[in-house]
Amino acid sequence: MPYNKDRADDAVNFIQGLEHTKGKWAGLPFKLENWQEKVVRDIFGTVKENGKRQYRTVYIEIPRKNGKTSWAAALANYMLFYESLGDQESECYSAAADRDQASLVFNQAASMIRRHPELSNLCNIIDSQKRIVFYDTNSFYRAIPADAGSAHGYNASFIVVDELHTQPNRDLVDTLITSQGAREEPLTIFLTTAGYDKNSICWEYHEYARQVIDGVIEDPSFYGVIYAADESDDWYSPETWKKANPNLGVSISEGFLKQEARKAKQVPAYQNTFKRLYLNIWTSQEERVIDLDAWDDSAGIVNVEDLKGMECHAGLDLSSTTDITSLVLVFKDNDSFKVVPYFWLPKDNLKERIDRDKVPYDVWVREGLIEVTEGNRIHYGAILEKLKELRRIYNIKEIAFDRWGATKLQQDMQDEGFEVVEFGQGYASMNGPTKELISLVLGKQLHHGGNKVLRWMVDCLSVKQDPAGNIKPVKPDRNKTGKRIDGVVATVMGLDRAIRQEGKKPSIYSKQDLRVL
Repeated sequence: MPYNKDRADDAVNFIQGLEHTKGKWAGLPFKLENWQEKVVRDIFGTVKENGKRQYRTVYIEIPRKNGKTSWAAALANYMLFYESLGDQESECYSAAADRDQASLVFNQAASMIRRHPELSNLCNIIDSQKRIVFYDTNSFYRAIPADAGSAHGYNASFIVVDELHTQPNRDLVDTLITSQGAREEPLTIFLTTAGYDKNSICWEYHEYARQVIDGVIEDPSFYGVIYAADESDDWYSPETWKKANPNLGVSISEGFLKQEARKAKQVPAYQNTFKRLYLNIWTSQEERVIDLDAWDDSAGIVNVEDLKGMECHAGLDLSSTTDITSLVLVFKDNDSFKVVPYFWLPKDNLKERIDRDKVPYDVWVREGLIEVTEGNRIHYGAILEKLKELRRIYNIKEIAFDRWGATKLQQDMQDEGFEVVEFGQGYASMNGPTKELISLVLGKQLHHGGNKVLRWMVDCLSVKQDPAGNIKPVKPDRNKTGKRIDGVVATVMGLDRAIRQEGKKPSIYSKQDLRVL
């Protein structure tokens, strides 16, 4: 492809004529790092035979703290003040998931202009509208959040989307891109850290970029750069950190990454966060709560014959039409707990569930790990019969259950003489036992015998946190994913009752977050 060095030099020189606005670099010239200068030169210097820019779409995936936001602000200013000279009445946009995120690029772009006397005299910065107007070409730059996606009337010449992985849907991005049709040299730049939702527009562009980079797809209008570690890399190694972070030693230090990696190693709940934010590895959940290696290390031996006659507390999580009904018995055994899970699925739609969820339910049924009931919905009578059967084997003290949707079964259990306890699914009820579960797994004190179904559910587990730091398990979107956590929820409920009734002093982690010294 032809290369126009003058166009590349213009872009580099303009950006490096700006100043940094934050931290220890505030007031210093905006010197492009090697990777940034290469991308800028490639974008603006690579042209078609007619001299117009080759690339219309740029996808850059890079970990946090590598200078994405300030670089995006500098690019927005270049497009507004320089590129618009050849494209009158340009419309430049920075888009983000919400108003606060959208303001980040705008605020830095505005600060750069205010530090540049010549540019500040050529425009009007309207902070209340997050808009900058360049008089000479009647062009403007504006920051917009995702909730502006339904609006139309855009005629975008330049779009920079900050943290694409946080976009709640594709509405805003699609609206902006489809508005570029009348522009001769439109440019869209996606800047993002890796996400966790593989049903998102970000994953769609990630995969497209990967295929273009690998040569699977030929698209001369698309430019992709992905800085990331591989799943097989040692995530605790400085070499891996260097591979994923081109700004290592500049805007992000090895000491900082060492501190974060140490935290992730000691607190499995933080491991996926570290991998996604600082190594740019797409993870399966927003936050991995329990590392599978730690879960496997805590498997222990659970011999049901040895548990006969022992006291236990049960957690019962009833299914909707798509979930898995789960009953988990929790036994106190000296300083540890043993859990024995039971699962049910309706027989009539088992194949449909296998095809939809991509999970080997049929294999687990044959192995006796899941029971099926007749019909297309769980027959709660089967659960009651199982409870009566188990009562003849074990001393079931209490059954904790979600108060919603269990009115008849609750009455039936009470009629049979079971002690039942309503258990809410909010932060107040779930925070303590969920953190206790994590603590017990880390201490290898929760023995589950390696049950395959429960292990799969643990791998699906993520949590939601409130501002006070309380957590609760979050059930995945049933319509978008085949993940299920019902057995974990039942374990948490049973564990709570067992701890309360045994008089065990709650772990300190049920009151505060895990800490690393």
